[in-house]
Amino acid sequence: MTDKHTPADETSTPASSTHDATSAENGATALPPKPKNNTGKYVAIGAGVLVVALAAGIGAKVLGGSSDDKLTHLKVGTTEASDPYWNQLVKVGKDKYGLDIEPVNFSDYTQANPALSEGQVDLNQFQHLQFLADYNTKAKQNLTPIGATYIVPLALYSKKHTSVGQFPQGGKIAIPNDPTNQARALLLLQSAGLLKLKGGGTSLSTPADIDAGASKVTVTAVNAEQTAAALPSVDGAIVNNNFAADAKLDPSKALFKDDPHAASSKPYINVVVARAADKDNADYAKFVKAYHDPSVEKLIEERTKGTSVLVNNSASEVQGILANLEAQIKAKGSK
Repeated sequence: MTDKHTPADETSTPASSTHDATSAENGATALPPKPKNNTGKYVAIGAGVLVVALAAGIGAKVLGGSSDDKLTHLKVGTTEASDPYWNQLVKVGKDKYGLDIEPVNFSDYTQANPALSEGQVDLNQFQHLQFLADYNTKAKQNLTPIGATYIVPLALYSKKHTSVGQFPQGGKIAIPNDPTNQARALLLLQSAGLLKLKGGGTSLSTPADIDAGASKVTVTAVNAEQTAAALPSVDGAIVNNNFAADAKLDPSKALFKDDPHAASSKPYINVVVARAADKDNADYAKFVKAYHDPSVEKLIEERTKGTSVLVNNSASEVQGILANLEAQIKAKGSK
């Protein structure tokens, strides 16, 4: 997943948790003790409460009441709840689709999928398909994408060269060391003509798959957040979008980016994810539609300074890509 929105680099307590109600040992809410036999008193009190409740209900109708009780509440896990587009997404969800969207922020990418698996949130939106495939296979889960959001191209930067052609034979390039971004970085360098991967490479490639004799450059793997800091000491670095922004790297100065429309970029489509049992939930599908409202998309493009490429692949398409990725991971693990 990752540029800021393509996670794989980053455990903290989720911003949302289960209810605080007193519970019995089995996890159910504890029942209150039975009342003594004061039937007449309780009937009188009950009648009074009913009258008050009816009056309150009538009063609410007379005054117009609130339409919020008709909204479908959705808790959505994300790592970017502070981004301005979420405010607009919440507004569009309410005004157009009858959704009460509650973004639940996670400061650590590793927490959002377990939170969804355990039912702490209804959906999450923070990861690409390769990251999801890795989680599902390792955690033995079946979280399911129900819609696509965007692809953020990975980019090659340099402070020593102004074009790919200037990289010297044996030049050194820093790449992220997490498995998801590492493989993507290697594929990017192959597309740039700087190295060659045995068998053409896959989204699971590692530095061990580099054909050194046919490659122009070497790679050194570092923590993703250190790739930009490594630029003065290497010929170039593959830097995730959020770390490039933190380092104030100008995305227009990137020497090479992967093609978001190429088949090799499909594993890096960011997605909205649900539990498998909810993959056909109509309200969840409305969330995907709200995400692609023009007013929301405009803010996303502004926030990423045009670096994100919005995509709207169907649920069936992203589910098919995920199935293929999971099959590849399982096949590699069985060898």
